[in-house]
Amino acid sequence: MPLKIAAKVDRADRAYYEREIKHLLTAPNVEYIGEINEQQKGEFLGNAYAYLFPIDWPEPFGLTMIESMACGTPTIAFRRGSVPEVITDGLSGFIVDNMDDAARATQQAGTLNRAACRAEFMKRFSAPVMAQQYVKLYQSIIAAKSGASETVPAARDSEIDTLLTL
Repeated sequence: MPLKIAAKVDRADRAYYEREIKHLLTAPNVEYIGEINEQQKGEFLGNAYAYLFPIDWPEPFGLTMIESMACGTPTIAFRRGSVPEVITDGLSGFIVDNMDDAARATQQAGTLNRAACRAEFMKRFSAPVMAQQYVKLYQSIIAAKSGASETVPAARDSEIDTLLTL
């Protein structure tokens, strides 16, 4: 299966890239695309069989995971940092613990429903949903600071739409 890699190599990482990574990109079926812009990202992710997120550190969020979900492309990611909070295992991708699991998940990625993956994004990470969640969080902070025993009324959808268009 072809592996296409889109990534930016920062100046600070250039020597490491040249020494440790560049020679690996000459393997058969590996294509290094380089950095892609926002206009290219939707097509790149949307046409992918799966998105590999092999981060081995406690990633605090991983925006690219939800960008992939927005395109209906499942993500295969190690159980690190925010991955278990972002990916719904078996729906929007697979959460794996090692390279063998990742290889098996790659073979199974085609069994996932891409429309369901996109629907999961819309349900959890679309702009209106995220804005509503922020409003709820801010309201709970305000209520806690003011000592109010009841919560502030939820923002109406029209208020959220106004915030999103500002």
